[in-house]
Amino acid sequence: MNNGIDKKNIKKGLLPYLFLAIIMLGVYYTFAVLNKDVKILTYDEFNEKLENEKITELELVTRGSAYTYEVTGKLEGYKKNQYFTARLPLSEEVMKRIVDASDTQDFKFTTRDDPESSSFWLIIVNVLPLVLLVVLAFWFFNKQLAGNKSSMDFGKSKAKLNSDKDKVTFKDVAGLKEEKEEVKELIDFLKNPKRFQKLGARIPKGVLLFGPPGTGKTLLAKAVAGEADVPFYFISGSDFVELFVGVGASRVRDMFQQAKRTAPCLIFIDEIDAVGRQRGTGLGGGHDEREQTLNQLLTEMDGFGANEGIIIIAATNRPDVLDPALLRPGRFDRQITVNLPDVRGREEILAVHAKNKILADGITLENLAKRTPGFSGADLENLLNEAALLAVRRNKNAITMSEIDEATDRVLMGPAKTSHKYSENDRKLVAYHEAGHAVIGLKLRNASDVQKVTIIPRGSAGGYNMMVPSEEKLCSTKTDLLEEITGLLGGRTAEEVVFGEITTGAHNDFEKATKIARSMVTEYGMSDLGPLQFEQQAGSVFLGRDYNKSQHFSNEVANEIDMEMRKIIDNCHKKATEIIKKNTDLLKLIADSLLEYETLTKEQIDYLVKNGHMPEEDESNLEALSITKLKEIAKAKGIKNYSKMTKAELLKELDV
Repeated sequence: MNNGIDKKNIKKGLLPYLFLAIIMLGVYYTFAVLNKDVKILTYDEFNEKLENEKITELELVTRGSAYTYEVTGKLEGYKKNQYFTARLPLSEEVMKRIVDASDTQDFKFTTRDDPESSSFWLIIVNVLPLVLLVVLAFWFFNKQLAGNKSSMDFGKSKAKLNSDKDKVTFKDVAGLKEEKEEVKELIDFLKNPKRFQKLGARIPKGVLLFGPPGTGKTLLAKAVAGEADVPFYFISGSDFVELFVGVGASRVRDMFQQAKRTAPCLIFIDEIDAVGRQRGTGLGGGHDEREQTLNQLLTEMDGFGANEGIIIIAATNRPDVLDPALLRPGRFDRQITVNLPDVRGREEILAVHAKNKILADGITLENLAKRTPGFSGADLENLLNEAALLAVRRNKNAITMSEIDEATDRVLMGPAKTSHKYSENDRKLVAYHEAGHAVIGLKLRNASDVQKVTIIPRGSAGGYNMMVPSEEKLCSTKTDLLEEITGLLGGRTAEEVVFGEITTGAHNDFEKATKIARSMVTEYGMSDLGPLQFEQQAGSVFLGRDYNKSQHFSNEVANEIDMEMRKIIDNCHKKATEIIKKNTDLLKLIADSLLEYETLTKEQIDYLVKNGHMPEEDESNLEALSITKLKEIAKAKGIKNYSKMTKAELLKELDV
């Protein structure tokens, strides 16, 4: 097999050199002909040279079609590239004179027939070059088409037909119980359409799936096709839009023509907002192609033509930017929201993705689901994959809680910057800042549970505090939001109380706290201004993002809004200060433990709060040991400069 491939590649590699050799030979012979110095003699001049014995070499060509001889030769004094030529009457007298002269003068005399006198050679010389030229042109043209087939079918649909190898069923879709119930009618219709037609029921022509990224919209659409066992065409909305106006509309027509031939079938359009945004919002005329494509799609879905047995499923993250004509009954009749999974849904999703993973004893999917609120299905799959990669990198036989914690941090914040060094003063500032967040979270009744605190830099953060709600809620109360703001201000408050100084480390905390406070005043009606909404999101349909907000209030009300926001922030800051000052011992205990261990888990924090010290260290797990203990082990193993190393450097030296 490989030898055949190699020979084929060798032939392809030699082909250009063969063409180059032919061209070089042609150039050589062309120059050889051009370099010849040929003198044409008349019949009288030839006779004079022949009589005066000036000829040294002579060649005679017999022409069958003409009544002449053609002679070529050399005269005395000619150089290598000099020749003469002459035409002589076709007669026995001329031939006898030349033969007699060659005998007496002893010059070289040869004769040959003209190729044109033979029909075979006539074809070879005159027809074969033309045939070769046509064949080469045809081969080159086909070669170009083979390399760029899309240049001739740019108006064809790019929709791909799903193969049986990629078949997906509801068993592969976890955590979408209600969503699967909504689309079961489509499966029943595709399997037995007469059952619905008997009672005059019309199945939805289109189903729109919308929700956050990674929640399983595409997977759900594939599962519908897999359960119904019908052809499944899938295409992205961006595949319709091209530079040339009219190409997108042509592709829409071709896609529906293909689907009609295999009906009943499903068409899945991913990211339909790329082509289905509201019309009339383009800038500079560049929207013409998109609008024509959308118009054609609207016509195909619910126009004069009938598309029986074709159901369209589309997915988008931004239903608010879609054209209203797409969402009316008769087109996308049914709209299904695919939300982020709850704790039970996350457990089911984890079970699907953990089938081929080896988890260590003591790790349950239920606990993992509780630790990952806000994770989408794609995030959970990525979490287990990252944990498996870390386990392989650490030469472990199973995925432990250490890898899962690290994978969670990677998904949320990015990889740890273990090589980043900062001064002891900065480490102390970060430790007390994160400890301040932890203390507020531990002492507030409605606060989230503290799952992890670390001072290892990740992303743009010098450290972070991972807090998970004790229970998932559908909506937040005013108390919940106020305590969330108080928790965000805990880091800055700890800096003020302990050091009497403030840093730039609370920048992101202030950003989140200010956003919550403004939403409470302007959108949620949770202030003394009453249940009024002063601001609402006003997204730009063309840009596709909410860059601005529409405001409906006067300058006097704007001042009152600012005062209410300040009141909320000030009250939360005072509350945070009271809690920090009242629990300075706990603050110092957590901060000192962070400086020693760099990372504290929920179990370690709970033990600290209950017993006032860290639990006994297990030397078999070096990653959970304190820096002091690691330095003792490094000293015992004779590692140089261990006293100046960070925890990450010590673990690296100890081959962890």
